Amino acid sequence: MTARGTPRIGLVATGDAAMVAEAEALGADALWVGGHIASPNPGVEPMAWLHRLAGQTERITIGSAVLLLPLYPPALVAKQVADLDRITGGRVVLGIGVGGEYPAEFSAVQVPLAERGRRTDEAIPLIRRLWTGDPVDSPGPFFPMSGVALQPPPVTPGGPPIVVAGRQLPAMRRAALLGDGWIPYMYSPRRYAESVTTIRGIAADAGRDLTGFRWIAYVPVCADEDGARARRDAADFLGGTYRQGFDAMVGRIAAVGTPAEVAARLREYVDAGADELVLLPARRDPDQLRLLLTTVAAAVRAAPVSGSRQ
Repeated sequence: MTARGTPRIGLVATGDAAMVAEAEALGADALWVGGHIASPNPGVEPMAWLHRLAGQTERITIGSAVLLLPLYPPALVAKQVADLDRITGGRVVLGIGVGGEYPAEFSAVQVPLAERGRRTDEAIPLIRRLWTGDPVDSPGPFFPMSGVALQPPPVTPGGPPIVVAGRQLPAMRRAALLGDGWIPYMYSPRRYAESVTTIRGIAADAGRDLTGFRWIAYVPVCADEDGARARRDAADFLGGTYRQGFDAMVGRIAAVGTPAEVAARLREYVDAGADELVLLPARRDPDQLRLLLTTVAAAVRAAPVSGSRQ
């Protein structure tokens, strides 16, 4: 059994360079970016934004939460992330998912929606082979190649961590067998704990050692001394993003309320097995950033650690 340490706390970055600098100065452990190629909401492409963050930060981890891997040729992802890893001195995490909620993205890049899981399962080990810098031969079926060598390789030995997002059993299986970590979204603490048990069981059955595996919880947050206002703002934010009502759901899948309530809720995710938290602020203003990275983060880190790691 290995004792658990203080949880790492990061947040989803905004496009504001001053806020990125302040997040780093206030002690954020990581900044994360997500995005799409073609969704109903205006947004960015995550790999382009990661390169922007690489130039805006000096010490903290930067990661994708998440890159929809089946939309990209794996050799292109491997090359871009290897270059990012070298630029940042080894500060990159590649978070990947399969997507599917926006079918137009798949038609836009000529990828059949039904193939997204199988393409991802082939791409993950292929990316790792490409990161060695040695010539790679692969029969496919989706990404056949012969004698492909990407140089220079990443500075991180073996390449940056690849953490897997998702909500259902196939994603958990992918994380357990192919990933370096698990980063589900819109999970309650109870469901997060259940997913940890499931992933550990799948890995054990396959004889895979999960030492060093990254257990990450991606949690929408909103803190305000007026807890009711925080809950309303979080529901409005999520509802606007996903074009559905979140009033009934926000209390289950988010950390909202007063700063003390938000900190207590985040500790529930830590107690459920998360070693890292990715906070998605429902408010994108400097005051919320400071509140989350000072008052809330301090309370989360100071609380007694429950449980242990196998």
